[in-house]
Amino acid sequence: MNEQQLTKYERARIIGTRALQISMGAPFLLKFSEKEIEDMKYNPIEMAKKELEKGVIPITIKRPQVNEK
Repeated sequence: MNEQQLTKYERARIIGTRALQISMGAPFLLKFSEKEIEDMKYNPIEMAKKELEKGVIPITIKRPQVNEK
């Protein structure tokens, strides 16, 4: 899903979920240099934001359809 199509709540949920995964030792989905990691101050939220910007986070959003029967 394109980042522009996400609501602020969906964006926050995805970043929070991915940041938790990173903080628990999950591998990065992007290649970060040591300098980039230091610039982000080892902050998993900043790393998750970068991954979301690049569109590499494999999380899907399911929204309820209003006219479903």
